[in-house]
Formats: sequence, structure tokens, C-alpha cells
Amino acid sequence: MKVLLGKKIAMSQVFADGGDVIPVTLVEAGPCTVVTTRVAPNGKHTMVLGFGTQRNQNKAQQGQFADLGSFRETQEFTLADGETVERGAKLDATVFTIGDTVNIVGTAKGRGFQGVVKRHGFAGHPSTHGHKDQLRKSGSIGAGGIQRVFKGMRMAGRMGGNRVTVKNLEVVSIDLDKNIIAIKGAIPGARNSAITIFASNGNVWQK
Repeated sequence: MKVLLGKKIAMSQVFADGGDVIPVTLVEAGPCTVVTTRVAPNGKHTMVLGFGTQRNQNKAQQGQFADLGSFRETQEFTLADGETVERGAKLDATVFTIGDTVNIVGTAKGRGFQGVVKRHGFAGHPSTHGHKDQLRKSGSIGAGGIQRVFKGMRMAGRMGGNRVTVKNLEVVSIDLDKNIIAIKGAIPGARNSAITIFASNGNVWQK
């Protein structure tokens, strides 16, 4: 199973052979450690990957990680039928090759409470003809006889901070010495935020 835990570093750009500029996101992909392997109640074999380091561990983590170290992030993945891994095995950027398509899962930047113009892209009101201080207000939200607000109505509210999956991004380059992968396009999250990298083949709907 081609999967890695990683950390978003920053956006950059690379030049293709023809001179075209390709916007990329640099990702520190691994090295990851197989913390443990399990058999799920449905009979599927799973593995738990660990990535990064942290200073403090609770009792449960001390028992689970034992002699393997301390990990900032851990996540469980289902193995393919017949696939086996051993506890303590290392996974790094060699899992992927240039040209692979991957899915990136991350947590979007939290933007707090936002209005309809920023949150949903509303155009707002014209600045003349009596609108005064209503330039960025939402305006009417529908008929008045219903006496309630329909679910899903686009209104002001909390924006960002949610789990986002971006699919079918291309691996442009790989630095094996530093475990840094350049992925074409933008991916969710702030700098240094944790992400998950899946190979698109067979994992399109994996969250």
C-alpha cells in the first residue's frame, strides 16, 4: 500500500524541460515507522504508521511505541489483501516515483467567523442607491412565510479548519536524501501541518 504521513513545508515552483513553470508544494514525506499491526473486527489486516517526534508521551503511547521512539502523528491504514508489514519497518519517499498521482488529506486553515462575501463568494451590494452600510451583508434569505431558515442556507459562519481531500495531484520531483516530495498544485493546510499522502490507484475515496 503506497501511503505516507508527512508535513507541508511551503509552496515553490519548478521548471519543466520545455521551460514551463510548474507550481508545486514541497512536502516532507516520512520517514514513517510501522508502530504496530492489527487485525480489525472485519478480518482486515491494518498497520499504524508513526511520523515525526514529540517531547511528551502519555502512558498509552509509551506502551504502544515502546522502543520505537516518540511520534507526533499516528494513523491506521488498511492493508491490501495478502500484503504484510513488520513492526518497526521504515517507509520513506522511495514509496512514490515521479509521475505518480496522489491524494492529499489535510486540515484546512481555520479562518474563524466570516461573512458571506469571503465564505461563499457573494458579490455584495452596490455602493450607491441607498445601500449605505450594507455593502457586504447577505440580503434576503428567501420567503417570509416559512418562518424558519432552511438547512444548508449559505450564511455567515465558521470557515475553515475542516478535513479536506485533494485528489489526483502529480508527483513532480523527489529528493530522496531529504525525503522531500514536490507535488503539483496546492494542498490544504498551513505550513508545518500534518498531511496524509495516498496513491490514487485504489484509494480515490479514502479519507
